[in-house]
Amino acid sequence: MKSGVLIAAAFLAGGLAVSAASHAQPQTPAVAYTADGKLQFPKDYRSWVYLSSGMDMAYTDSPGMADHHMFDNVFVNREAYAVFQKTGTWPDKTIFMLEARAGEQRGSINKKGLFQGDTMGREAHVKDTTRFKSGWAFFPFAGGEQPATALPQTSGCNACHEQHGAVDTTFVQFYPTLMPKAEEMKTLSAAYLAEQKAESEKR
Repeated sequence: MKSGVLIAAAFLAGGLAVSAASHAQPQTPAVAYTADGKLQFPKDYRSWVYLSSGMDMAYTDSPGMADHHMFDNVFVNREAYAVFQKTGTWPDKTIFMLEARAGEQRGSINKKGLFQGDTMGREAHVKDTTRFKSGWAFFPFAGGEQPATALPQTSGCNACHEQHGAVDTTFVQFYPTLMPKAEEMKTLSAAYLAEQKAESEKR
């Protein structure tokens, strides 16, 4: 009987040691590059924090495709989200994933409205102040899950975000769960506030 108790205790201690070791293992970083500087596709991005979805959004007044609908889903790595909740801004190695999906009208029992269909494209927005002059870069995953090359720092994406991003060149203005924190921490950019003031004066 006593030996049985000792054996059980040994197994329990061993199990706890294995459990502790597994918890001690470092997690795979959200931002990872290949040797030639391409961004590795973050395969687990759908387990990150979901921020919001937009539908048929466009940042210009040019005519859109009337027969085509699209959803944009935005996710951010959990470590960055936790920092934002404390500071109202984004830490280094923040990574957003934008996932574009087709808007579908006909399917199953749906009779009205739209639901999300197949993936049409994905793009990452990365903060890495040691690599990029502006601090941020965009990586379109045109090749599915193959590593992506950063757009030039002078790209339209960079310029638009730098001019109109509410917080640290990111479109927090479109993330309703984050705007209150940015307002509380007073981290809204001067350019965004000026833009909002000008818009309100037009009304």
